[in-house]
Amino acid sequence: MKIVVRVKLEPSACQADALAATLRGCNRAANHVSRVAFESGEKRRSGLQPLVYRQVKDEFDLSAQPTVRVVKKVCDAYATLKANIRAGNLQIPCHDR
Repeated sequence: MKIVVRVKLEPSACQADALAATLRGCNRAANHVSRVAFESGEKRRSGLQPLVYRQVKDEFDLSAQPTVRVVKKVCDAYATLKANIRAGNLQIPCHDR
């Protein structure tokens, strides 16, 4: 049996600011991780995480869990992109026309 619970967060102003700052840090970190993945060609989490973990954690001021989640999210995005290209769901534009 599966139970679903709906929860509404009501953070204080200070907590909302902290959440927003964490989200901005995660987004900047994801852009960095994606750039490293693209440049290195490493799109697997087991290979990418050792390349970026310490730098992302330190430079983007994230704790361990958001850092790991950012790396996984980037890897998932690359896997989805690859699957969509293979399935013919995504066409790569031709700029030579």
